[in-house]
Amino acid sequence: MNQKKLTAHLAVLGANVIFGLNYVIAKGIMPNWLEPRAIIVLRVVGAAAVFWLADLLGKATTVHRKDMQRMFVAAFFGVALNQIMFFEGLNLTTPINASIIMVGTPIFVLVMSHFIIGEKITPVKSLGIALGFAGAAFLILRKGHLSLSSHTSLGNLLVFINASSYGLFLVLVKPLMYKYPPLTVMKWVFTFGLLFVIPVSWQQIAAADFGAIPFKIWLSISYVIVFTTILAYFLNNYSLKRISPAANSSYIYSQPVIASLVALAAGKDRITGNEIVAMLLIFAGVFIVNKFPSPVKTIP
Repeated sequence: MNQKKLTAHLAVLGANVIFGLNYVIAKGIMPNWLEPRAIIVLRVVGAAAVFWLADLLGKATTVHRKDMQRMFVAAFFGVALNQIMFFEGLNLTTPINASIIMVGTPIFVLVMSHFIIGEKITPVKSLGIALGFAGAAFLILRKGHLSLSSHTSLGNLLVFINASSYGLFLVLVKPLMYKYPPLTVMKWVFTFGLLFVIPVSWQQIAAADFGAIPFKIWLSISYVIVFTTILAYFLNNYSLKRISPAANSSYIYSQPVIASLVALAAGKDRITGNEIVAMLLIFAGVFIVNKFPSPVKTIP
């Protein structure tokens, strides 16, 4: 593996470490201190401002009109629909349900990559996806039980839409990474994302009592904006310059491993033989997907 590909893999791994920690951190903010869409507005505004500033300080890049249209569509699926559906869905379902649905993202990506950018679905890659899914699902389910009650049905549907839209976002944004710097892409994606997010979220922002939020919660909000949104999105999309959407999304299987390791380090969990087997399945799945990449026919 060359240096650039290694950097790409480390970038997406870092993004998923951030996402793995975010489940616990973001849960402490909502809904007691801020409603879901209020948090999303802060995320998108903060990210757009930072990406604009960073891009202005660098070399100016002209974006072609056709690619601007693709960024507009990518913003809808990767920023607006993705984030709104996840937070609203999580409020209506259980963390176990949401986690199981989310680890289905690589499957969606594999299928979408085949139809949109011509990436072949090989038996070897399918095996890697299946191994990773099995390991991740086991780690998640050992924490609780999957709930299929009518009370969680709507939430499950919203999280499913979130997982599907994020998978589509990874595929849509891949060709843009061949043409433009990641900062330029993220600047426009989050700018367009604001156009979708603000009309459906402004009431929650207006109703928020920011003065009542304690310092500890502001630290959590800062983490969600700076790390989960700005840094993680940048690292994720930077990695797409060198690796395929399927390979990128396969790292989502590392999130339950990260959560387990954090719980272990905090003395809130213990590791058993079953957990070791599950982690080995995840590592094997990620390795296979990345070791045997599928050829891509066209980059539209």
